[in-house]
Amino acid sequence: MNTAESARLAWFKSSYSGNEGGECLEVAATSGTIHVRDSKAPARAQLAFRSLEWAAFVDFAVGL
Repeated sequence: MNTAESARLAWFKSSYSGNEGGECLEVAATSGTIHVRDSKAPARAQLAFRSLEWAAFVDFAVGL
């Protein structure tokens, strides 16, 4: 995904993230894909997961 495409996504940061400048991720959902990026370096590389993969990850993380 290029920078222009990334800029058009609606990025969200967790409401649990503070303004202290800690380690935060942002996510954006498109049809069938979840995009993840570092909130401190949004122009750097991003990860993209199929929705089912992301759901499996969240289920696993919640169960920890």
